[in-house]
Amino acid sequence: MAARRKVGIPKRKKKVSRVQGKMGTAPGTVSYLGSKEKTQSVVTITEYNEESIEINETSNLEDVLKYRSPQKTTWINVVGITDEKFIEGLGKGFGLNPLLLEDAVNTDQRPKIDEYDGYIFGVFRMLYLNSEDEIVPEHMAFVLMENTVLVFQEVKEDVFDGVRNRLASPKGRIRARGADYLFFALLDAIIDHYFLVLEQINHRIEALEDEVYLNPKPIVAQNIQLLKKEVLKVRRWIYPVKELVSRLIDSESHLIHKDTKLFLRDALDHSLEINESLQIYREMSMSLMEMYMSNMSNKMNEVMKVLTIMASIFIPLTFIAGIYGMNFEHMPELHYKYGYITVWVVMIVISIGLLIYFKRKDWL
Repeated sequence: MAARRKVGIPKRKKKVSRVQGKMGTAPGTVSYLGSKEKTQSVVTITEYNEESIEINETSNLEDVLKYRSPQKTTWINVVGITDEKFIEGLGKGFGLNPLLLEDAVNTDQRPKIDEYDGYIFGVFRMLYLNSEDEIVPEHMAFVLMENTVLVFQEVKEDVFDGVRNRLASPKGRIRARGADYLFFALLDAIIDHYFLVLEQINHRIEALEDEVYLNPKPIVAQNIQLLKKEVLKVRRWIYPVKELVSRLIDSESHLIHKDTKLFLRDALDHSLEINESLQIYREMSMSLMEMYMSNMSNKMNEVMKVLTIMASIFIPLTFIAGIYGMNFEHMPELHYKYGYITVWVVMIVISIGLLIYFKRKDWL
């Protein structure tokens, strides 16, 4: 006797948590949490003032630490945060708190602003669109110091090309201001690209709305679910930025000058506008499923309506055919010469009459 095979729901593979390797370690331990493969950190150092600008690239920690001139503003951009020893050495060289470095290499860290003695630390999520118009998130960490801005990012791709072009121009406002304005310019570039991401989400919502109305197939429901999840993710990354910018405006740190706070207020206005749009898109994405179910229900009702009309037409015809299908010997019309034709005429007249009646009632 063959063994009976059990049939059941396939078990999901258990996801391996990225934080398991960090559990049990002391607070402030520099341990990278992310999905990137371990690579060597590459640092781009941009030193500038109103008269000159100098750009250098290195992977040597000692070379990075020597670029701190009080006469110039320095932008130290670290690409690659998987090299834990390099990040730890960089933090020690600049006298940064280990808790700050821990957050800088944790790609799951929520957006935040922390103020320390002598520097301000911020974590943000940079979002941009790739060549296939897919939303790409990247973990970003900033440290604002006196005359220096230290930036940690996962990969080389970023949204700072506009800032670099402004730095290359000697007439730009950014060259005439300090590190706090550079910090604002980088943050503003991140916030501006949120508009592009929201615009792409809006296009997807409009496309799904058309599909829901014109062709509500099961694949549309799957796309709606994917959109809802993506909107919730984007909201989790973008929504806190408004409060963080507000904290920078209200900060009493000497690192942020009064005139820079005026520009931060503009960034705050953009953040408020982004949050309002994001809330609208969130509600629209959630209502798409209701629209889909409603249209599917209407479509099913149309099918049931057609079937009901067809059944209503064939019920009297079936009744007539059932009567004359009985095998009784003494049926009055059984031997009538024109009985067959008469029954057909009666059945056709009934069918046409019912169709006219349904049409006048606007049921067809």
